[in-house]
Amino acid sequence: MIDSIVVKPLSMLTSQSQVKPEQTGATDLAQQFSSFLNSAITNLSNQETQVDQLNNQFISGNLADVHQLTIASEKASLGLELTVQVRNKVIEAYQDVMRMQM
Repeated sequence: MIDSIVVKPLSMLTSQSQVKPEQTGATDLAQQFSSFLNSAITNLSNQETQVDQLNNQFISGNLADVHQLTIASEKASLGLELTVQVRNKVIEAYQDVMRMQM
């Protein structure tokens, strides 16, 4: 019932350590970070869709275990909170870089 927790940033770090530093450019890192963010947002969207489906099943009376709905809802909520915090940190880092004097 409960999905295992997968740590994707760790897998990204191991894949980067296998590549020689001189071969990894800023463009490659930006593309890897972009694909990581896109997959995270896609997973969040899938979780929200699952919560909507469980909600509809609960409303129609087809869901026997309400705990599934509660767990899925909390997972989606925590994922959304994490996404917002990551966005805030990225914006804060960008603002810090823009404040630097040359």
